[in-house]
Amino acid sequence: MTKTEKIDFALSEHISLLHNNQNYIKNKIDEVSLILIDALLNKKKIIWCGNGGSAAQASHLSAELVGGMFKKKKSPLKSICLNTDTAFITAWSNDDTYDNIFSRQIEAIGSSSDVLVALTTSGNSKNIINAIKLAKSKKIFTITFTGNQGGEVAKLSDLNLNIHSENTARIQELHILIGHIICEIVETSYNS
Repeated sequence: MTKTEKIDFALSEHISLLHNNQNYIKNKIDEVSLILIDALLNKKKIIWCGNGGSAAQASHLSAELVGGMFKKKKSPLKSICLNTDTAFITAWSNDDTYDNIFSRQIEAIGSSSDVLVALTTSGNSKNIINAIKLAKSKKIFTITFTGNQGGEVAKLSDLNLNIHSENTARIQELHILIGHIICEIVETSYNS
């Protein structure tokens, strides 16, 4: 495949995946947005986490809510990303296990009626599964962004938004697009 063919294929695959799932995505964006707005209006926080590329996206989306993506002079929203605490993550995974890095932090800072948003393309990340289980025990609402078939995470979370693809890049592209739309809706609704 030539360079041009690779570009054309990637763009076509992205557009096709978005087009074929547009109604599903619109409905999920609406559901997630309403849950996040409700939590924030009730003085609760949004907790994000992910691994690898999904960690970067979780951090990015959390920062959008705190910093203000569209109305920067409005009030910051209560949002925190667990995978950004490198001192804790490296210490805890070295002394205990990487499988508990998020659940340990949720144990420390999570409160009833907070919302956990976890991103995982496989849907089978052990530390995400453990985070969801602990969050549910604390009555924290769980939202997951997944790919492939949703994995174990889709079965455990209160609300799953799954991109039916096995291509990690395409899944993550749609996750960040969806996340940006959700952040815009939340920010403009909460701060209007």
